[in-house]
Amino acid sequence: MKKTVLITGAASGIGKQTALFFAEKGWTVIATMLSLAEAEELLNDPTIFCYELDVTSTESIALAQQKILKDHKKIDVIINNAGVGYRSFVELSEDQKIDDIVNINWLGVVKVCRAFIPVFRAQKSGLFINITSIAGLVNLPLGSFYHSTKQAVESFSECMAYELYDLNIKVCTIQFGNAPTAFQKNVTKCPSTTVVSYNALLKKVSDLLHRKASKNTNLTPLITQKLYEIAEHPNQKFRRYTIGFDANLIRLLRRVLGYRLFNVVIRRFTLK
Repeated sequence: MKKTVLITGAASGIGKQTALFFAEKGWTVIATMLSLAEAEELLNDPTIFCYELDVTSTESIALAQQKILKDHKKIDVIINNAGVGYRSFVELSEDQKIDDIVNINWLGVVKVCRAFIPVFRAQKSGLFINITSIAGLVNLPLGSFYHSTKQAVESFSECMAYELYDLNIKVCTIQFGNAPTAFQKNVTKCPSTTVVSYNALLKKVSDLLHRKASKNTNLTPLITQKLYEIAEHPNQKFRRYTIGFDANLIRLLRRVLGYRLFNVVIRRFTLK
């Protein structure tokens, strides 16, 4: 029987590539985004169905859910992919931008899961794949807000997995590094300031992340392939999957070195 996957934030980047990949593999794809004007080539694929959905809005999620369930009898997998970046020093952070990243990156996942748990429960099956980041496991300069939202999704997902275990609803998280998409280009940054050390560190960290993203040319297909494999063969128990050389290396270093030595490494590469 043909399976169905719902992907949030599917208008571009990893979400879009994942939608196209699953469609190529014969899945029915429900691609959600803020506006159908962003759908572009997705609308040309007869196995991809696009819906407007704002993960920050309970009302928008409910409306989209109503339309989706009218068109599709079953949803096998939900990939919570929608996310944004915010690179700022704590001192220079702005309320609205903090609210935006918290509402999209963390509460968006919470609200989508909350809305579709009853659907999975009625089906007696389902899988939530919550995309976090290697930022959900380790911390880097200027990541106070992005990293904390991703760590929140990690904790939320693990806790939720316990609740849903007896209902045959599975949960996992996915961490990876900087993929060569437009994500880094679109990251919101704090403005320059009179604090010289702030300006220098912001430039250094931004340049480093852009360089890493441009070098990870094979990361996107690795991610889409892994997401497909997980969707096809979900694990009953909660799992964290790490994808890509950078993410696996950082995770290994953190575990082997411990907090203090790992902190020395991070300072050496970013603060010197």
